[in-house]
Amino acid sequence: MKILLIEDNDAILKGLEYTLEKEKYYTFSASNIKEASFFLTKEKIDLVILDITLPDGNGFTFYEKNLKKQNIKTIFLTAKDEEDDIVKGLNMGAEDYLTKPFKTRELLARINKIFLREKKANIIKVKDISFDIDKIRVKKGEKEINLTALELQLLQLLFLNLNKVVTRSTILDTIWDITGNDVDDHTITVYFKRIREKLDTDIIKTIKGIGYRIDNE
Repeated sequence: MKILLIEDNDAILKGLEYTLEKEKYYTFSASNIKEASFFLTKEKIDLVILDITLPDGNGFTFYEKNLKKQNIKTIFLTAKDEEDDIVKGLNMGAEDYLTKPFKTRELLARINKIFLREKKANIIKVKDISFDIDKIRVKKGEKEINLTALELQLLQLLFLNLNKVVTRSTILDTIWDITGNDVDDHTITVYFKRIREKLDTDIIKTIKGIGYRIDNE
């Protein structure tokens, strides 16, 4: 998947490049509308992450005149958090809207959800376990499994990264973001032991010393 980043803050741009490339996304970067327009003529872009305030123009206008006409999925990324701006961006047809400062993992989750919807995979099924990405609900066969909010978030993290190892450090950061609690490796082991027991399945693989993975067989 090819993602075009349009952002004039160099630190944010480089951070996003690094994170997305680690997740195996192919990225292009532009710090202004002129550079972004060049990439759109040369590459088939699947998703644009677009800052609203740019040195040579307005992100809303650029989206309306270019990205929307080309039916390119877009996430608006901006320091503005006024409700009117959020509503405006979504009403124009953008996929999502994220305000700065933001958590990289949240952006990744939103990107993954967009591409999953594109594949019509709102419900991901591995063996007899299905995870509803939109409703954040898990079933074994036809029976809904009762997981805590945190357990659901951790399981969703694995489902959104099928066939990829989710590292223990990423899981620790996720738990911190959700709960504000600083936990250790042993706590992670306990959480996933409980999840496995409730699911009564072997789909969650332990990658010793690294993390966990679910494979889409």
